[in-house]
Amino acid sequence: MSKKQLTPKSEDMSKWYTQVIQQAQLADYSPVKGCMVIRPNGYEIWEHIQASLDPELKKLGVRNSYFPLFIPLSFLSREAEHVKGFAPELAVVTHGGGEELAEKLVVRPTSETIMYEMYSKWIQSHRDLPLSLNQWNNVVRWEKRTYFFLRTTEFLWQEAHTAHSTHEEAWQMVLDGLEAYRKVSEEFLAIPVIKGRKSTGEKFAGADLTTCIEAMMPDGKALQAGTSHDLGQNFSKKEAFNIAFQNQDNQLEYVWQTSYGFSTRNIGALIMTHGDDEGLVLPPRIAPTQVIIVPASNEDDRVLEFTKMLELNLKQAGVRVHIDNRPTYSMGWKLNDAELQGVPMSVIVGEREMNAAQLSVKIRHSGEKKTIAVENFEAEVAQLLETIQTQMLEKAKAKRESLTHQDVSSYDNFKEIMVGSRGFIHAFWCENAECEKQIKEETKATTRCLPFVDPAGNVEEANGACIRCGQPATHRWIFAQAY
Repeated sequence: MSKKQLTPKSEDMSKWYTQVIQQAQLADYSPVKGCMVIRPNGYEIWEHIQASLDPELKKLGVRNSYFPLFIPLSFLSREAEHVKGFAPELAVVTHGGGEELAEKLVVRPTSETIMYEMYSKWIQSHRDLPLSLNQWNNVVRWEKRTYFFLRTTEFLWQEAHTAHSTHEEAWQMVLDGLEAYRKVSEEFLAIPVIKGRKSTGEKFAGADLTTCIEAMMPDGKALQAGTSHDLGQNFSKKEAFNIAFQNQDNQLEYVWQTSYGFSTRNIGALIMTHGDDEGLVLPPRIAPTQVIIVPASNEDDRVLEFTKMLELNLKQAGVRVHIDNRPTYSMGWKLNDAELQGVPMSVIVGEREMNAAQLSVKIRHSGEKKTIAVENFEAEVAQLLETIQTQMLEKAKAKRESLTHQDVSSYDNFKEIMVGSRGFIHAFWCENAECEKQIKEETKATTRCLPFVDPAGNVEEANGACIRCGQPATHRWIFAQAY
């Protein structure tokens, strides 16, 4: 299939999404049902996401570590809500080395339990706190319906787990972790997000409270792009993992804990948010290749030497650049391939450009063509990449705003929106679980979050009537259909 046979994004985004992933060689189907193979083009994007997020976690005092893939099944049962939440998704190992195991093992769905068994051993005193560890790893959740990057049986992520002497300190870590996710989403992936807290029915199994960042995709569906959890003392209490410490007054206390995670589903969000009918469109800060140089001729030594000089100068300016001088492909094919791969800028170099000391540049996200003088090339390219990054975020924000419906008060209007353009709906909700369930059954929309109004995680208080039942409500929630 050639790029020209891509299904238009506006016609069928689901089909377009799958075609782009396969044609751009980001991922492919695995022989194992529900799993995917992440190809180098896709994995390099993940590497750049790691490179943007890892320093943010380290600023919070979080250190990288690694814990086993296998978890004793009994560990999950120590926190009742946790095991109940994950039971349908567990992959269980019953045999090893040709023998039946004395205790069944679970393939890691998340690492709270295996990590907290060790935390109970390592934490004895207030001097051992805070303990803040992170893993870049894989997890397995047995999904019935899978979708490249967005929902697969096995996926990659980071999961941070922290323990603190006070709830105030833990809550601040919850907010700081969520802010790190917002920063990476907006400043690197150019995906605008809303920070808020989940409803009781949507929170993480085992948490007192779950916070999240929510993104809006161009088809009007929301995508949960990251979560940060206030675990309270649910895992540290004696009947769970007994993570206790002697405080400064020599009294025994249980630690306060958090966990938060950011996964490869954000690659899916990246593809959907920015891609177009020609393929991927990647923001410069996350693109594996920021600039591609295409020689007009592979047989002109002078042109080839000039492109090597440009490449060296751009690399010295901190630009990720690649020369496509493959001899068996035409210049047009190479430019089309760069477009499909989402490379932010393409540069053509030939005798004409060299003689004029002017280089022709095409900007991927807008299709705009610019001419840049050779003498200012490196500086102008670096500045232009930053401009592209900003423009892509603003474009995504404008799309989100066009799909945001403020202060919807009529349930009939709510239902009309959900069968039409969809998007984010801001509406009062009574916070009754049965009402939340009925809204989901009748409209396929769920409570995405209650938005924060400040960095401290406060929410707006107001008086209104529930969008569905009409009972008094004090918060405007965000609703949407979701991936």
